Amino acid sequence: MKIFSDARCLGYETPGHPEARFRVESTEAAIRAARSDWAWPSVEEAPEASLLLAHSAAHLERLRVARDFDADTAYHEGIDHLARLTVGSALGATRAALARDGAFSLMRPPGHHAERERAMGFCYLNSVAICALQALRDGVSRVAIWDFDAHHGNGTEAILSDVPGVLYVSAHQHPCYPGTGAESHGNCRNFPVAPFVASAEHMAILERSWDELLEFEPELVLVSAGFDAYVHDPITQMSLGLNDFHTLGQWLGGIETPVAAILEGGYSEDLPQLILSFLEAWER
Repeated sequence: MKIFSDARCLGYETPGHPEARFRVESTEAAIRAARSDWAWPSVEEAPEASLLLAHSAAHLERLRVARDFDADTAYHEGIDHLARLTVGSALGATRAALARDGAFSLMRPPGHHAERERAMGFCYLNSVAICALQALRDGVSRVAIWDFDAHHGNGTEAILSDVPGVLYVSAHQHPCYPGTGAESHGNCRNFPVAPFVASAEHMAILERSWDELLEFEPELVLVSAGFDAYVHDPITQMSLGLNDFHTLGQWLGGIETPVAAILEGGYSEDLPQLILSFLEAWER
């Protein structure tokens, strides 16, 4: 397993905000303590050409303007570079996956809410959408994205809607922020999950979403790996437990298709254990 991470992504924080540096810092410490055999490749900022596959030049300029984007998404000095670094990590994980290595991008900020022209929901650049479009540009014919974050990836759906060769599959709490993802359309398949639903029912929905993704017969699977569907997450109303994330990892490990996973949400203090269980189950 290759873990793509870079300590520079710890260099910003809003006091009291759930998207805090501990998410990466504590998770890295837990993984290094448990798995000294896993590799930690270096990370570089994503090139401008890759960013422009999913975002406008005007949006990239806006990331440099010292003004908050919304009530949840603050401006931080250098956030444009940190977001580019996170995309670079995801691109590195994608390249590793295509070379037949399991690969996880352990970075912040997350990305799946970022739209072509808008930063929102703690997200500034949409890493998974950029990786999908770059993979298509590099010759992959069929790319599937599986998003099991508790929140619908509205940005990923908006950017990739009707893009040939891409399937977006999301299982998420509904109703919930950002309020999208109630219905499927075209190449975007949504599986809403009611708040407080039992974990067994949630897992059954996730399994249906996974089966639909596999029916697409992708050449590459990208995972928006959000761990905020956890029963003790502070900002959602879902019921998954540690063993459920272990099972999700087993599903990834049970296919021959290249897979890269990218950290999205997950705000519980138990996040390091959730991610480690997921990754160890995934590794074959």
